[in-house]
Amino acid sequence: MAALLVKKCASPLFLKTLSAPQLRMPCGYHEKVVDHYENPRNVGSLDKKAKNVGTGLVGAPACGDVMKLQIEVDESGKIVDAKFKTFGCGSAIASSSLATEWVKGKSINEALTIKNTDIAKELSLPPVKLHCSMLAEDAIKAALADYRLKQEGGQGEKIAVSRN
Repeated sequence: MAALLVKKCASPLFLKTLSAPQLRMPCGYHEKVVDHYENPRNVGSLDKKAKNVGTGLVGAPACGDVMKLQIEVDESGKIVDAKFKTFGCGSAIASSSLATEWVKGKSINEALTIKNTDIAKELSLPPVKLHCSMLAEDAIKAALADYRLKQEGGQGEKIAVSRN
């Protein structure tokens, strides 16, 4: 039975719940996904009411993944901080974590050039998990759109995107 479970392993979380050393084996996730899942970077929240903070909230109803990604932009238009909170699988968490690392230090226009294909390639996501990198790209774009709305004098609010 245990061998069958290991073969069907679908989540890095499964690795954490097994204690027998012989069962601790890779389950098809690249080591970068496991690293970002077990040691996520930039988890948390920024002040969504701050004028220099953009918030993006995206989700995929088909799988239940939801990502909130926030950026903080300085006076020169450079992203100085990024935070995320994600409810989803290991690939969704890893994609969010990587996205926050990549946007830090970039200008708004540079951050817009981050593509889901780049995220998927960096994490070596399998085809069945590509929607996670697409959500991360959507979250970046939604956070940037919210930031721009605030700069134009709008109230700004979370931009929600649903990916089917």
